[in-house]
Amino acid sequence: MRPRTLDEFVGQVHLVGENGPLSRGLARGHLASLLLWGPPGTGKTSLARLLAAAVGAEFATLSAVMSGVAEVRATIAEARERLALNGQRTVLLIDEIHRFNKAQQDALLPHVEDGTITLVGATTENPYFEVNSALLSRLRVWRLEPLADEDVATVLRRALADAERGLAGELGPRGGVAIAEDAFEHLVSISGGDARTALNVLEGAAALAEAADRRDTDGRVSPSLTDVEEAAQQRILAYDRAGDGHYDTVSAFIKSLRGNDPDASLYWLAAMIAAGEDPRFIVRRLIISASEDVGNADPRALQVAVAAAQALDHVGLPEAQYALAQATAYIATAPKSNRAGGAYWAAAADVAEHGSLPVPLHLRNAGDRRMKHHGIGVGYRYPHDYDGADVDQQYLPDELAARRYYLPTDQGYEATISERMKRRAAAREAAREAGRTPQSPFPAPTVSMRTGDAVLKTREANRKKIAETEKRDAGA
Repeated sequence: MRPRTLDEFVGQVHLVGENGPLSRGLARGHLASLLLWGPPGTGKTSLARLLAAAVGAEFATLSAVMSGVAEVRATIAEARERLALNGQRTVLLIDEIHRFNKAQQDALLPHVEDGTITLVGATTENPYFEVNSALLSRLRVWRLEPLADEDVATVLRRALADAERGLAGELGPRGGVAIAEDAFEHLVSISGGDARTALNVLEGAAALAEAADRRDTDGRVSPSLTDVEEAAQQRILAYDRAGDGHYDTVSAFIKSLRGNDPDASLYWLAAMIAAGEDPRFIVRRLIISASEDVGNADPRALQVAVAAAQALDHVGLPEAQYALAQATAYIATAPKSNRAGGAYWAAAADVAEHGSLPVPLHLRNAGDRRMKHHGIGVGYRYPHDYDGADVDQQYLPDELAARRYYLPTDQGYEATISERMKRRAAAREAAREAGRTPQSPFPAPTVSMRTGDAVLKTREANRKKIAETEKRDAGA
């Protein structure tokens, strides 16, 4: 069921859609060496074949798991001969290119450079970590995304209806296949955007239904939900990524995190993973919860959640389940405070009510010293010059000068923040009573920031000299 033309190719509209960069390049007959990075079953190999056909090139393929430098050299020798005798280019697909070691990757460099081959690498791993920089600099990296549910459904319907290559003809059971609607929807849901997995499960479910002679009134083999479950070798959960099951489960997950229940949080996490939920959706909820529910009671919660997102991007599933579980357990057990978010929304409400109020004159930037004649930038006191790096002055607009938005709790680290704010308030009150704020007992060196500008100008001048020297040496 591989697509035979780009019109049949499903998904990756951002690359091969009407305005996609690959489509625009092909319209000019141009195909540069590239690297296709994406999860399994998203069309990397199929796309490479179609790109080669679109530019009239010979298509050759090697697997980095099974091949070494000898096979690469033999394929390149054939490509060189084909180019010399027939003027025909060769597109070489190397599947799982991240499996090649540095020497094997380096062996490709001169042939990519001189145009003997147009290299298409395919990888499920992050190429910025797995492919050496010399080769990577000669490739354009394109990211393929998991197929959307509607794309997977399209692939499955084609397989059901195609009499030449699908299940509706000789390759399928007698009478064809008509999968039950609930089984079809769950098959799409558990595929996780992987068309290959979806087709394999469909084929297995059809075989199971045919063996049990389960047919509809028209005599077509009719796989049931149980057949799909057995073919997938996993329990199909009562969970629909686009329906109530999705929203109910993620709601339970969020509320369990907020309610300090790590056991329930981990259960709902596992339920979403098993049901095929997009892990990026899950990690986004973790990041939101880390700020919304934990906040400054434990600022590290946000760091842990963001680190889990980075881990997911770097290693993907299944390994990233550890990082998701770690972040889930951390957030669920962390002290909670929603005061930072509440303070922001209170400030946003004032912005909505009053608009963007004028900035107090002493806080404005006086880019030209003549602006100070108008009071702009006059009266601002630099906090670092004063004891405790703090000085009492107005920062809010005049109309809101007395407003207080952030009122920290006594939970976790927010108790430290609360105590710090109380100490500053007491010091400011004492300064008002004394009529002056003590200067800092640790005065800093008085060096103008313009010194940094001079350093950068010197740096740029030296870089130009080095570049000119290298250019002269190269010419020599």
